[in-house]
Amino acid sequence: MRIAISGAGVAGAALAHWLHRTGHTPTLIEKAPKFRTGGYMIDFWGVGYQVAKRMGIESEVRAAGYQIQRLHSVGPRGEVKADVDVEVFRRMLGHDFTSVPRGDLAATIYDTVEGKVETIFGDSIAAVDDHGDGVRLTFDQAAPRDFDLLIGADGLHSNVRRLIFGPDREYEHYLGCKVAACVVDGYRPRDELIYVMYATPGRQLARCALRGDRTMFLFIFRAAHDDHGEPPKDQLRNEFGDVGWESREILATLDAVDDLYFDVVGQIRMDRWSRGRALLIGDAAGCISLLGGEGTGLAITEAYVLAGELARAGGDHRRAFDAYEKRMRPFIESKQSGAAKNIPFFATRTRFGLWFRILAMRTMNFGPMARLFASTVIDDFDLPDYQI
Repeated sequence: MRIAISGAGVAGAALAHWLHRTGHTPTLIEKAPKFRTGGYMIDFWGVGYQVAKRMGIESEVRAAGYQIQRLHSVGPRGEVKADVDVEVFRRMLGHDFTSVPRGDLAATIYDTVEGKVETIFGDSIAAVDDHGDGVRLTFDQAAPRDFDLLIGADGLHSNVRRLIFGPDREYEHYLGCKVAACVVDGYRPRDELIYVMYATPGRQLARCALRGDRTMFLFIFRAAHDDHGEPPKDQLRNEFGDVGWESREILATLDAVDDLYFDVVGQIRMDRWSRGRALLIGDAAGCISLLGGEGTGLAITEAYVLAGELARAGGDHRRAFDAYEKRMRPFIESKQSGAAKNIPFFATRTRFGLWFRILAMRTMNFGPMARLFASTVIDDFDLPDYQI
């Protein structure tokens, strides 16, 4: 089948990989003028990692990733208040585990289809005509085209979801926080293979050293959804300008940042992920938010399962869509529930909460507490073997 995929990120690129591998003709449609990089550091493990193995990209993922050794929670003068040995969790979760910038993982996946799958950059779908036997897409720039199926893999603010199902406000559930991430060159100090976090009530600032003398910064803060049009960099300066630690030095680097990831922390909750010949996957269908820690792995898994169900259904898209949703929905909803419970850790409201957070991090070095934590993130999902 000719299958249009809106969005060339992790979910879209992974789906293009599996569809191409199973004999379909996917076309990626990306509104950005070129492939997007950047984003924040993710921990990659679980079923998503297993799918990456089946894609044949494990060595590339590990080469792009970082074997983070420790987590440090620091005070306003940089003093280490909690030191967590990440190896404790590797023993619990298994050594199929790495930390990798989200954009680097997306690029690794896209490399498997570049030159094999058509990708349209700098364009977006303007209208969808599902006439039963196929879908006719009208674009902002290109001439209209016909496809057999349309897949929305275009993220939290999905264009396809708006066109097919209606406005964002009907499905987006704001979790009370905003997030920003960027990468800068030459920042000092550096702590190799250590993820360093600093928190005050309602805010968290973190840094992680990358190869090539680069440093990734992550900002999370509680805020109202409406920012009245205030530019993202100004929001960050207003929120973090006086919080202490290295905040002033980090904010000073923003002037030279061209690629700043900035978004709300939210979830997408829908009663159904498909309509006619269109279906949503990844964050477009069931975003769990970055607070869940596993959204990227879930997107890769969803791409594999959708392609597998299409193969099993022998071209019957309706049967494949229903089987896909029946298999994935309980898993996604359980991850969404877990993610919502993580907000107090990422954006603790009170000083007592910050004290308790540090205490909890210290206890994670001990086996019983590490096992308790691991039990909350281990994937309860039987990954099918579609033989594709």
